[in-house]
Amino acid sequence: MKMESTSLLDAFRQTTFQLSHHGIRNVQVLKNALEFVDGQLESDYYGHGEIIQDFQGKIAQYLGKKGAVFFPSGTMAQQIALRIWCDRKDLYKVAYHPLCHLEIHEEDGLKVLHHIQPILLADKHRLIQLDDILTMDEDISCLLLELPQREIGGQLPSYEALKSISEYCRQQGIKLHLDGARLFEVLPYYQKTATEVCSLFDSVYVSFYKGIGGVAGAILAGDQDFISESIVWKRRHGGDLISLYPYIISANYYFDDRIEKMQQYYQRAKELTAMFNECHGVSTTPSEPVSNMFHVYFDYSKEKVETVLVEIYEETGVGFTANLQNDGDTKCYFAVTIGDRYEQIPPSVLKTALDSLSAKLIALQ
Repeated sequence: MKMESTSLLDAFRQTTFQLSHHGIRNVQVLKNALEFVDGQLESDYYGHGEIIQDFQGKIAQYLGKKGAVFFPSGTMAQQIALRIWCDRKDLYKVAYHPLCHLEIHEEDGLKVLHHIQPILLADKHRLIQLDDILTMDEDISCLLLELPQREIGGQLPSYEALKSISEYCRQQGIKLHLDGARLFEVLPYYQKTATEVCSLFDSVYVSFYKGIGGVAGAILAGDQDFISESIVWKRRHGGDLISLYPYIISANYYFDDRIEKMQQYYQRAKELTAMFNECHGVSTTPSEPVSNMFHVYFDYSKEKVETVLVEIYEETGVGFTANLQNDGDTKCYFAVTIGDRYEQIPPSVLKTALDSLSAKLIALQ
């Protein structure tokens, strides 16, 4: 009787060491954050209270903005930001990348809930450039830029290119919104402060569960009038939960713990891409990362690579990914995001796994 082969996901779950993120997302994430919290600390209450207002002020100052509002999700925060800018101009068109989160992951929420028409700029495989904006045939209220562009491996425009786009938008009266879900992670590459980067944008969204690794939650930041309108829209969207303190406590705890580690994550990502690019039939996008994330591509089909990876996982205890994505019929890829977990892998064990990967891919020829 033929035995069923082990799936990539099952093999990954049984590995001792895993490349990406900070660790398993279980309730321990919240327990760690609550360990040193006074149980008598008063909860926030429908957006009010010291615990939420202090955190909002702290992040507003870090981003160099006049005010900030804590949201339970970035999806809610960004749709609201774009709605505000469209209302201001009475023009319900915005521009963003074809692989923007709002376009491919939100079930057309911007279109259905707010009746805002997106204008898609640039080819989906590359970043938005100033020329794309200069040659637009449509008038828009707002341009959204994502730093880094997650779906194409975390690619990033140069800081000078970003400044040029910002200057043009201000000249033309176009509001510039930052999808900064991973803003903290790109600061080491830019060698700029969050304030310097955010000064180029009229509104900014940041996430507290991605690179920061909190339970959930996001901040939307901007000037005081923008924030006042955001608070009203947050209530309209049902985002004013009676209490958000589990999200806020974890966001604050992990922000303090990890914000200074972003340089370390970035350096480790550069080291790891160099090792992957030395493997036969493997390449990364970007070839040298600009943050702690990148994509790993194989010149082989998903089916063949899954078989190879399961063998490596079982032999070495190192898990590269739980999920491969097709890139056409003959290639595949996966995403890597470096966090705390990467430091747990002994260098010799990682080298053995990568050497095995290269050897097994050569054997496929």
